[in-house]
Amino acid sequence: MTCKICENRRTRRYCPGVGGDICSVCCGTEREVTVSCPFDCPHLQDARDHQKLPELDPKQLPNPDIRVTEQFLEDNVFLLTFLGTTLLDAALRTPGAVDSDVREALDSLVRTYRTLESGLYYETRPTNPLAANIHQLLQQHLAEFQRKSAERRGVTPFRDAAVLGVLVFLQRLEMGRANGRRRGRAFLDFLRTDLAEPAASGGASRLSGSAPSLIVP
Repeated sequence: MTCKICENRRTRRYCPGVGGDICSVCCGTEREVTVSCPFDCPHLQDARDHQKLPELDPKQLPNPDIRVTEQFLEDNVFLLTFLGTTLLDAALRTPGAVDSDVREALDSLVRTYRTLESGLYYETRPTNPLAANIHQLLQQHLAEFQRKSAERRGVTPFRDAAVLGVLVFLQRLEMGRANGRRRGRAFLDFLRTDLAEPAASGGASRLSGSAPSLIVP
């Protein structure tokens, strides 16, 4: 039997992304490039375990004027977990969304919250419809949570400056976790794994501790 992708080499493994058997070469070269791989594919997970993360130059990180310190993340543990979970949910509810769409959504969200800091609100929306949907869903969930917290629990809503700082951290975290493949979802897979347990403090501390190079002392 020949590979369902190249139709040349002998098959070595089953690929749930194409619904057939493929060779190991195509598995390595086409994974998350031409093939949309499900998170639970064992070969994808094995590749994740051996994935070499990109080296990030702190000077090249986006929004360098926004300092995200270890103390900031500790003070905003719940917000980090909430936004990380909401971002993941928004992406998974957007059919076809991949890491690059999440990156665009985070960029537009950061731009939007920057305007709040300046005192003149202007919402930036991505032209990419997948990124725009992620942006909208996160904004809706956050606004609803803020409203319910203020009305029912008497809890002070998240400060705009804190939301901006966490969004910038997630933006940088995506850069450090994405694998650059056209259909890559390495960052989303990281969020899915790290936020799997419902314990807020545990999930958030793992999230913040996963990228020490992104924390400015």
